[in-house]
Amino acid sequence: MNLDFSPEDIAFREEARRFIAENYPKALRDKQDRGETLGKEDYLSWHRILAKKGWSTPSWPKEWGGTGWTPTQKYIWSEEQARADTIGILPFGVSMLAPVIYTFGTQEQKETFLPGIRDGLVWWCQGYSEPGAGSDLASLKTKAERITGDDGKEYYLVNGQKTWTTLGQFADWGFFLVRTDPNSKPQSGISFLLVDMKTPGIEVRRITTLEGGHEVNDVFLDNVKVPVENRVFHENQGWTCAKALLAHERTGIAGVARSKRGLERIRQIATTELSDAGAPLLADPFFKRKVAELEIDLTALEFTELRTLAGESSGKGPGPESSILKIKGTEIQQRLQELALEAAGHYGAPFGHGIGHNAGIGPTYLQDANGLYFNGRKTSIYGGSNEIQRNIIAKMVLGL
Repeated sequence: MNLDFSPEDIAFREEARRFIAENYPKALRDKQDRGETLGKEDYLSWHRILAKKGWSTPSWPKEWGGTGWTPTQKYIWSEEQARADTIGILPFGVSMLAPVIYTFGTQEQKETFLPGIRDGLVWWCQGYSEPGAGSDLASLKTKAERITGDDGKEYYLVNGQKTWTTLGQFADWGFFLVRTDPNSKPQSGISFLLVDMKTPGIEVRRITTLEGGHEVNDVFLDNVKVPVENRVFHENQGWTCAKALLAHERTGIAGVARSKRGLERIRQIATTELSDAGAPLLADPFFKRKVAELEIDLTALEFTELRTLAGESSGKGPGPESSILKIKGTEIQQRLQELALEAAGHYGAPFGHGIGHNAGIGPTYLQDANGLYFNGRKTSIYGGSNEIQRNIIAKMVLGL
């Protein structure tokens, strides 16, 4: 693998760095610096700026607004965003749903939904997990019965409950897995529906997380009517869509560039902050060893991510390597949070104020170390628990 940037790549890096410096919203930066909770418009403001530049959907096909960047350029872009401590574009629409729509959706669905996702006009949430169906997602019980409405059109009547719906309080639309054939094998009777969150019968209830934030929700569906044309792919074959979406989600969870930025900040504070013995924390051989081991693992993960990016650029979707990225990426994030908590000491006492999504080691990370630590316990669970990912690797890679 050639690790040297070409002149074109260096020019792109300078362009990306300059664009962020000149266009990242000052009001958003100030909120981040103060550790304030970010709202819907905060997240969409940066998304819309990138959309105007044509940079909001780097991994999409060019016909739907993709940039056509090389794997190296995608890597550089993620590095420059992390370097500048920008917020990330939320993945639910851009990185998770969109690949399902442009791969499995009808032409009408592509034309209807992709522009709003690309331009940051529609906020999407994910309706997968249920109180009794988390890691064993195929056991979901939210049901959808096909009916004919008073207007003569075909609908699904949806009833059930979803949980851990991230930022569902802001969502305009949601993508939901529902059971359309209760008599078939679990994976065979599931359909993939796109649901307008303003539809009567939908109730979103707050779940307060351990660090005190409002990031996730329960979603209750009571006789919610969803037009049949809002089903993606075939009836009872939504599990195909679900697996494809999860592969993209797991790839994005790795967060290598932001973990590298977090490790850099750990080094900064551990070099300047004094331990109880009066020496820099990084002079402690035990702490220094933890940092070194983490850096080695992060470098190995970075090469795995680069191989995945290269595969995607050649038209190959993420495969079992997405499970490797998910496992190692989340473990590294949690180890970073533990190191931040150790470095912060008693300064880490206050809980964080941010909603926690895409939370790295930000400008106020010393004061927010506890909040990041507690919120980060979930990363090894969502997107398919790491235990389930090990089963996938054992079956798909090792053939066990």
